[in-house]
Amino acid sequence: MSELAPVLDALDSNLDKSLERLFDLLRIKSISTDPAFKPDCRKAAEWLVADLKTIGFDASLRDTPGHPMVVAHHDGPDASAPHVLFYGHYDVQPVDPLELWENDPFAPAVKDLGNGRKVLTGRGTSDDKGQLMTFVEACRAYKAVHGKLPVRVTLLFEGEEESGSPSLKPFLEAHKDELKADFALVCDTGMWDPQTPAISVGLRGLVGEEIVVKAADRDLHSGFFGGAAANPIRILARVLADIHDENGRVTIPGFYEGVEETPTQILQMWEGLGRTAESFLGPIGLSEPSGEKGRSVLELTWARPTAEFNGITGGYTGEGFKTVIAAQASAKVSFRLVHKQDPAKIREAFRAFVRERIPADCSVEFHEHGGSPAIQLSYDSPLLAKAKDALSDEWPKPAVLIAMGGSIPIVGDFQNMLGMESLLVGFGLEDDRIHSPNEKYELNSFHKGQRSWARILDALAK
Repeated sequence: MSELAPVLDALDSNLDKSLERLFDLLRIKSISTDPAFKPDCRKAAEWLVADLKTIGFDASLRDTPGHPMVVAHHDGPDASAPHVLFYGHYDVQPVDPLELWENDPFAPAVKDLGNGRKVLTGRGTSDDKGQLMTFVEACRAYKAVHGKLPVRVTLLFEGEEESGSPSLKPFLEAHKDELKADFALVCDTGMWDPQTPAISVGLRGLVGEEIVVKAADRDLHSGFFGGAAANPIRILARVLADIHDENGRVTIPGFYEGVEETPTQILQMWEGLGRTAESFLGPIGLSEPSGEKGRSVLELTWARPTAEFNGITGGYTGEGFKTVIAAQASAKVSFRLVHKQDPAKIREAFRAFVRERIPADCSVEFHEHGGSPAIQLSYDSPLLAKAKDALSDEWPKPAVLIAMGGSIPIVGDFQNMLGMESLLVGFGLEDDRIHSPNEKYELNSFHKGQRSWARILDALAK
């Protein structure tokens, strides 16, 4: 009999007790962005420390300038066992507008939707208390059955993820020797669909820039000066129009340096997921992909870089009409990066591209708005293969390898500051309404999520 089987049995038989523990945590109003709930954030951290100690973790609350961190350690069977760092966050989003909630957001419950489907309701069920507790419960069951964990485990739970994580980088820097492990496990992600687990192997990076084009020393009468004076809105429009060619490719020199083609077998896997341009764009009133021609919507959003314009201002934008040539115009531009693109090089190439298009008697200013590289897990990573097989053994359909169009900064921090790759496995669904009223988490996600982490820990130990 394998070591895993009795652990899975224990998780099944103790599901009700694990729900009671989760509900205790969910009742704590740990809204990190509102100072009024600072005591509640501390209470949630203290609850986690106390609970982890009952499992045998060396758990402690660590104060920061903001909300506290929870750090916990547990030995494995021996010093040579793999060492994992599991990350989650105990803080939650505000609940406004409260009147749109069907029930008290901090009175969690099990709701029967019929057809055998049950969900857990309340703020934090999916993002991220329910997710992090799936891993804690897997550890609890392993310890109860075998008296030990199959690998060495460090836990890091933060309380500021929903408010920008201002304390996280300084904390990682100050405690990197303590927190460094063989690799990180991150649960703040989701499944492809209710039957299909997913591992996120790529996260796009980001570069944000604001450009301000200046011409005359004041707004000008468009009749008196029109045709002779430089118009910064026109200059800016030309700059932005030049960034893409007729095939949707970015024309900035060197932009595609470090961009790799996605392996054919991965593209075939994505094609098999059935997401078409119609199914993806149709619900938002569109039909035609606007990016690089000849690529699927999943490849465009998961594995290709972008240049997008997020806001343009200039001239008179109030009610009515004012015939002026503006003194200046500005635009906010963001770049999503993939693979090995260098944020610093992208920023400088963009600025050079803009400067080349500014007339001699005009000027341009640049304002930086953050930057981070993309994260890409090797498709042939042994870690990835073990996790994929473990998840496929638990769920009705085999696990798929997906990517994410957005960014999770902590994953980049783990890579850049601690030198660790991250395995992103979560059990949320697209309709979980995270950050919105009536957040929920499937009971099946909570239950099978526990079993999935037990399987992954077992696989990693081997």
